[in-house]
Amino acid sequence: MEDRVRDIMGRQLVTISAGDRLSTVEDIMTLGHVRHMPVVQAGQLVGVVSERDLLRASLSVLSEHRDEVRRAFMHMVEIERVMSTPPIVVEPDATIEEAALIMAEKKIGCLPVLDGDQLLGLITETDILRWVAGVAGGDS
Repeated sequence: MEDRVRDIMGRQLVTISAGDRLSTVEDIMTLGHVRHMPVVQAGQLVGVVSERDLLRASLSVLSEHRDEVRRAFMHMVEIERVMSTPPIVVEPDATIEEAALIMAEKKIGCLPVLDGDQLLGLITETDILRWVAGVAGGDS
């Protein structure tokens, strides 16, 4: 039987609210060494925010400004303005190959794993690379 997304996905999730600020996400990503975060509103997945989204937001507006000005901007902007929405998701019983193909076609680094409306985990490109290499990973 083929390995499934549920077999390698990260289950320890850090989620963020659509109304939270970019500065909060930046702090969590930096401190927790997290590159992708599901965005949840009223218990439902509404988007995904990545390091790339944060970089794009800060570069587009403040490429020439000092760090404290950039930080003030990041504190003012809500996640929903920069998150990827609607989220591209995968089911836990999808094959790892299917998940890899979706990520490659969409040029994204992660897929939230949903069972119906319930967010179960997150599969990342790192999870897939570890699987390909035959290396047991942990939560990414």
